[in-house]
Amino acid sequence: MTSRTPIRDRDRDRGRGRGRGRHHNRRAARPAVLAVLAAAAVLLSGCSASDGGHDRSSGTAQEGGRGSRGGNPAPAPAQGEPGTADRADGKAQGEDDGRRTEAPPADYLSTFALDVDTASWGYARRTLADGNLPDPRTVRPEEFVNSFRQDYRQPDGNGFSVTVDGARTDAADWSLMRVGLATRAGLGHDRRPPAALTFVVDISGSMAEPGRLDLVRKSLDLMTDRLRGDDSVAVVAFSGEAQTRLPMTRLDGNRKRVHEVVDRLRPTDSTNVEAGVTRGYDIAVEGRRAGATNRVVLLSDALANTGTTSADALLERIDGARRDHGITLFGVGVGSDYNDAFMERLVDKGDGHTVYVSDEEEARRVFCDELPAQVELRARDAKAQVSFDPRNVERFRLIGYDNRRVADDSFRDDSVDGGEVGPGHTVTALYAVRLRPGASGHVATATVRWLDPDGRSPHEESGRVEASALTGAGWEQAAPRFQVTVAAAYLASSLRERGGGWEAVPGAVGLGRLSEITARLAERTEDPEVRQLSEAVRDARRLLS
Repeated sequence: MTSRTPIRDRDRDRGRGRGRGRHHNRRAARPAVLAVLAAAAVLLSGCSASDGGHDRSSGTAQEGGRGSRGGNPAPAPAQGEPGTADRADGKAQGEDDGRRTEAPPADYLSTFALDVDTASWGYARRTLADGNLPDPRTVRPEEFVNSFRQDYRQPDGNGFSVTVDGARTDAADWSLMRVGLATRAGLGHDRRPPAALTFVVDISGSMAEPGRLDLVRKSLDLMTDRLRGDDSVAVVAFSGEAQTRLPMTRLDGNRKRVHEVVDRLRPTDSTNVEAGVTRGYDIAVEGRRAGATNRVVLLSDALANTGTTSADALLERIDGARRDHGITLFGVGVGSDYNDAFMERLVDKGDGHTVYVSDEEEARRVFCDELPAQVELRARDAKAQVSFDPRNVERFRLIGYDNRRVADDSFRDDSVDGGEVGPGHTVTALYAVRLRPGASGHVATATVRWLDPDGRSPHEESGRVEASALTGAGWEQAAPRFQVTVAAAYLASSLRERGGGWEAVPGAVGLGRLSEITARLAERTEDPEVRQLSEAVRDARRLLS
């Protein structure tokens, strides 16, 4: 991936008619395979885990946004002078500083497809723990931010709640604004729809490395035990060619058979991802069950070296199965070295998610606690649009989501692909916002639009934030979960800056100070995942010193 800034020319996006604008060719190797496995685990694990629009008033980082219900569509951008560049250093976008040449944005809208991937964080954390710095191209700040538990209010019905809050940074006139979306918890293990899952397992020679195929086998065994008797699974293994090791089979009375198939998976030679994915989708279509969640789960390091090694040849097959049969693709990445860009393109086309799993404990957490809800679905083609008020906002910048941008005028085009979100999920977007001197009143309104999973009817919900929420206390005095969000973004920023073409998030603190803050947060929250964040900051500080 070529290094670049995260701000994109909005006029250019409109001209291309882009939907879910993901430039996969610009993304470096990513643990998409792990993401698939994680998603698969969710589907397999059976662990327990509205229409109309809300318009909630502004909230501080200490208090989530609140408000009243209403059926109004997302507001159009306020009238006023056009937005200036999203520059942390105050220069107009387009000034030649050796990094940027884009023209200023034409409006005060920011639109993106929702993303619940976490693979980038998982891979970066493992890489840092191993004593190495991750490739900057694999660092996606939105996946760092979305890897930690939030405390957003859940909606009363299906759909989303919207919380918008913020806090000051130490950078003059710059604040951080958090847009938080949450879905209602799932029906539970016994009440969810049945699942029909096709596992496509990489057994190539590279999967012999500890932490790859051995971890895949353990994960599949775990998921097999967690699934219900009325769930079905199929297993396809691939190396130089693909083989169906287990046709679509109901688990009731057949768990032993599934375990035997999984336990016989052994690494062989080359990696023909094309053969594996093609056979996997053939089996998934053949074994498709009406009324069930039908998914292909790809578990691989994606280091394709045989057959078609370009994702392009597989995209049409994946997209056709998604469009014609509702079969989605999930990627689970494993291994210290894997082809992130290749897997990312496959999973995105399959309307799936990616996770990274590096050890058995992490696999158990993903498959037992986080992923079971994925058997259900709360929203299809979900997109968010944030409208900034130019009377109070001088500049704004969405942190990350580089490959999730959507053309602003495609927000209400329901034929444009968005993100799929399951029950009990939260989605967070962090913005750097530079307010005008003396700003007061309305700053931004965030609207989420999605399609009902069954009837595909569109729904929207909104939340808003006032200037007072962004100019009060500093972020280090905000609520703990807001601080965790900011700390994750600042860590991602420090890792991305090494590649050039990436501007630091405004107000970023040094890794020494960030280490102190995250250590305090880990102790205060008693959250193991925040402890992992603290350890990753400490490792990054040591490696970058």
